[in-house]
Amino acid sequence: MLAPLRDYLCPKDPMSSSLLCTTKEYYFARISVALNPNEPDFVKTQWIASEDANVEHLLDVFTTIDSNSDSIWHACACFLRHLRWHKHRLVILKPKIEGLPDDHSSKPECLFELSRLLHSVGSQAERKQLLTHALKLERERGDDRQVIRILRHLANANGLMGLHKEGIRLAKEALEMGEWLGDRVVQAQGLAALARRLRQDEQFNAAEEAASRAIGLFPEKGEEYRVCKSHRILGEIYRSKGKTAKAIHHLKAALVLASSFDWPEELFLVHYRLADIFCNEGRFDEAHAHIEHAKSYTANSAYNLAYAMEGQALVWYKQHKFKEARSAARYAAEVYKELGVAKCSRGQEKFSFPSEYSIKYMSTIYRDVVKD
Repeated sequence: MLAPLRDYLCPKDPMSSSLLCTTKEYYFARISVALNPNEPDFVKTQWIASEDANVEHLLDVFTTIDSNSDSIWHACACFLRHLRWHKHRLVILKPKIEGLPDDHSSKPECLFELSRLLHSVGSQAERKQLLTHALKLERERGDDRQVIRILRHLANANGLMGLHKEGIRLAKEALEMGEWLGDRVVQAQGLAALARRLRQDEQFNAAEEAASRAIGLFPEKGEEYRVCKSHRILGEIYRSKGKTAKAIHHLKAALVLASSFDWPEELFLVHYRLADIFCNEGRFDEAHAHIEHAKSYTANSAYNLAYAMEGQALVWYKQHKFKEARSAARYAAEVYKELGVAKCSRGQEKFSFPSEYSIKYMSTIYRDVVKD
């Protein structure tokens, strides 16, 4: 459909509209499929990027008139999950999700998926709040696997907010619970989460050990996505340790996997990490090349594009090309403003590259380097 459904399907009694109800069933069936990035059919779920407005309108209507329906709220969680993978943006459904009664069966799932979407657009404080609420609900329900999953994500949120000790504590709790369950994949996920938190706390040797163990625990088939992320994490750790050759080796291993499965977010992250390394080594042509590759994977994420432009500004700055640096930095700042994300809040976030330079250099670009 070329135009949003809301322009045509706004009857006084939505349940009386056979067209609206039929369309709802069609879309809800499509978003209810499992999202497994390790499967070839995963790419087919990208349809949501062009039809998200229609699905959101349907959810807005039916969560209003049928707010007690488990199937409606499950569809809402699925929608958020699709956006998290394929189109990073805020949604109008947030107040409704937060307003669900705590005993509603779908509330923890919706809170969790909403938190992941908020992470993709840089809202870490709100993400932490939602995860904390979801964790409380899942502990009360006694679902250990969901508790472990939320603990890992809550550890990540704390780490990205600079609360490294708390992040490490939560990651260790998730790992211990995974070991108690005896599930190798869950243990590997816990080790990968712990490795990220240890790296941020500059415990590089312990982080290296955890990430290496994670890669060893994941099976060769069926968990390629997490293996890819673990290689990227290990590459980040070696970069922090100053072991450039090993960092590049693991990042390229991640790049091979990400390219094979066409994972835009991982391709973006890996190219960005490589740009980081080459920029620090003064290999600016290679840094710019990887920045351009990173930008090519930001079609559905204005947030990532802004970050790429900020990184490009920093490469220009280190080359003393201040006019180009200012132009790229201004673009990034405008996008951050439009998204409602404070640039300074990004310092602890996804990418080591800008975070290490942002406060020191970006302010210089804006304030001191080039005069109008």
